Amino acid sequence: MSDTIYFDNAATTFPKPEEVYVFMDKFYRECGVNLGRGQHNLAAKASALVSETRRLLLDLFHCSNKKVIFTHTATEAMNIILQGLTLTDGCNIYLSPFEHNAVTRIVAHLQDIHKLNVITLAVNKEKLSFDLERIRYQFSEKKPALVVLSHASNVCGVVAPIHELCAMSKPYGAINVIDMCQTAGLVDTDVSSDNIDFAIFAGHKTLYGPLGVAGFVCSGRLKPLPLLFGGTGADSANQSLPETVPERYEVASPNIHAISGLFAALQWIKATGIEQIYEKEKYNHFKLIDVLSCFDNIKIFTPNDISSGIGVVSCVFNGYSSDSIGKILSEHHIAVRTGLHCAPYCHKFLGTYPAGTVRFSVSYFNTDADFTVLHRVLDYIVENS
Repeated sequence: MSDTIYFDNAATTFPKPEEVYVFMDKFYRECGVNLGRGQHNLAAKASALVSETRRLLLDLFHCSNKKVIFTHTATEAMNIILQGLTLTDGCNIYLSPFEHNAVTRIVAHLQDIHKLNVITLAVNKEKLSFDLERIRYQFSEKKPALVVLSHASNVCGVVAPIHELCAMSKPYGAINVIDMCQTAGLVDTDVSSDNIDFAIFAGHKTLYGPLGVAGFVCSGRLKPLPLLFGGTGADSANQSLPETVPERYEVASPNIHAISGLFAALQWIKATGIEQIYEKEKYNHFKLIDVLSCFDNIKIFTPNDISSGIGVVSCVFNGYSSDSIGKILSEHHIAVRTGLHCAPYCHKFLGTYPAGTVRFSVSYFNTDADFTVLHRVLDYIVENS
């Protein structure tokens, strides 16, 4: 086990549950083969694992009416969806001010192709909460064609009211895309509604799985144009991709090792209970806020209603750059993330651009001892300022 105190869980959760490490090692040693490419028993066992992982995801998201498509990263999933949609000149695309570059850079690319109107959803800057009445007016003034929304900010932990927003945009015929990278497996969320067209997940974040597996959930009714072309292990004589979902989007060999880790992580979430995982992270979130609030030299960026956010907290230190604080913390074996966190528009909204912030993000596995050490190191920074 690492001796580093880890507060960079918004990038990837660490450590993973022990069950994940054990199962990945065992499965890859015993069945590290390709699925759907052979009739032998090992290929059948790998295929069964993938099918069961899909079922566990649908169960977690309460959406047995939908389908799971696996990708290697959430960014790949977002590209498949956004680049595959049929957008026309003059479309109104709504984004929150908290979106990651995995969204904004794709939208910027699409703006180079189409004359798109990109509109920022109204958010109360003081409270860091979505202004639903103003958004309702925004939608009536400029009808939404596409809404892309992070369920939770990777900078300051703001959780978006996705069900309310999607219910407001859908009567206009909007396509709603939800980025759940910071909430899948943590915030118990039902995505079965037809108001939510696509919900994206990343295996290595709050699902407590490994890097290398991600994907999205959809109904299969909307079929974006495929981004990648190649072999699917089926219907090989046909030079067109299958029309069926998920086969249409799952070309080439899947990362069976990573999927095995996600399978084990999903079983751990089910056995532990998503409510218990959330409560433990909430406890650690409050511990983090309590420690940071003890220091007058730290400005914290978090929703006014702390309980409405997740355990991702950004802050700035008086008299120090974020990078210099990150270096000091690292010298004391505390891992954080500094800078813009791939979300420059969020920092412009918060007023922390271009220097960025020091981001602390907790997980289920942080301990009281972690916060004791953090408090001691923050004392050291004050004493040596």
